[in-house]
Amino acid sequence: MIGADPSTVSESRGERPVPRPPPALILLGAAAAAFFVVPLTALLIRAPWSDLPSLLGDPAVIAALRLSAITTTSATVLSLVFGVPLAWLLARAEFRGKSLVRAFVLLPMVLPPVVGGMALLLALGRRGLVGQWLDSLLGVTLPFTTTAAVIATTFVAMPFLVITVEAAFRNLDSRMEDAAVTLGAGTGTVFWRITLPLAAPSIAAGACLSAARALGEFGATITFAGSVEGRTQTLPLAVLAALESNDPDAAIAMSLVMMALSMIILIALRRYWLALR
Repeated sequence: MIGADPSTVSESRGERPVPRPPPALILLGAAAAAFFVVPLTALLIRAPWSDLPSLLGDPAVIAALRLSAITTTSATVLSLVFGVPLAWLLARAEFRGKSLVRAFVLLPMVLPPVVGGMALLLALGRRGLVGQWLDSLLGVTLPFTTTAAVIATTFVAMPFLVITVEAAFRNLDSRMEDAAVTLGAGTGTVFWRITLPLAAPSIAAGACLSAARALGEFGATITFAGSVEGRTQTLPLAVLAALESNDPDAAIAMSLVMMALSMIILIALRRYWLALR
């Protein structure tokens, strides 16, 4: 009907009317959106697009990109291998001190990354709680190596997978699992054939979140692994190095790469977020 109130038309069609937000709410929401949009838009505007191929072709940038790919992939795989069983234990098993274990596992999510790196250094350094035995018995020195960068990245990335997958295991409909047990399936078969497939979307989402966190990891890595070009200098560390050497164009170019990769991860997570609606 011409000139009719949209909410009245919606009601006549049997649709739920869309509420009109107060003007103050619109202004606050627009200000919040601008808070995120403006800085990222400035990054795109100031980007040296014509020089981008040469900047990204620099050997130091290629080495940082390669190392970020290694650390991010390794951290994601390690998070899946160890984080999924840990999430299952936290969701399904009962043992003394479980709340404390969960608190320690999730603490790196809110802990300042530099503090996490210091903790790793005190645990796995040459004079650390465990590192001294690794050095004396096996001759293994972890700090300031590529392995240290992987460990630091995994330390801050795995909790994101654990918290996502634990919630999935906790909220799964157990009727299919119970039916399989009634029919004689063992616990291992139930886990691999029923529990994991049911939790697969959440596991994939947790892996994406872990990869996103691993890609942007900075504080724990620079504290535990340092910033050695070609060995521990990932993209975030290379951005800092470029800024310190007064090369903002290179810093912007690498920032654009991380921005693009992060956007790809967000797109991959879109299906999971839509499933929660």
